[in-house]
Amino acid sequence: QLQLVESGGGLVQPGESLRLSCATSGFSRDYYAIGWFRQAPGKEREGVSCISSSGDSTIYADSVKGRFTTSRDNAKNTVYLQMNSLEPEDTAVYYCAAKFDVFGRCALPGEYDYWGQGTQVTVSS
Repeated sequence: QLQLVESGGGLVQPGESLRLSCATSGFSRDYYAIGWFRQAPGKEREGVSCISSSGDSTIYADSVKGRFTTSRDNAKNTVYLQMNSLEPEDTAVYYCAAKFDVFGRCALPGEYDYWGQGTQVTVSS
């Protein structure tokens, strides 16, 4: 069964950085794009970014463009979300998710079938 596990969340001050990791297993990475989503209490889940199976294509939400970067290390079966210049409004539980596509293409938003358990990111002074 396809499995995703997030890690790397924590408490940081505004302007600082965090790198989240999404360890994947149990699937052929050739057919799956990996997206990052976040959800704050009382708010709807929103798409943050996605990366194609090959890593050559990415999509970002307007709210994080220029600050967040997603990448993948296929040798380690791991996808990353580098978050720079963090702001209080970035506070949320962050999830990674997998989306099937015959070419491994990105889509955000899109229909994602497999989800990790989430990792908390808190940005506060």
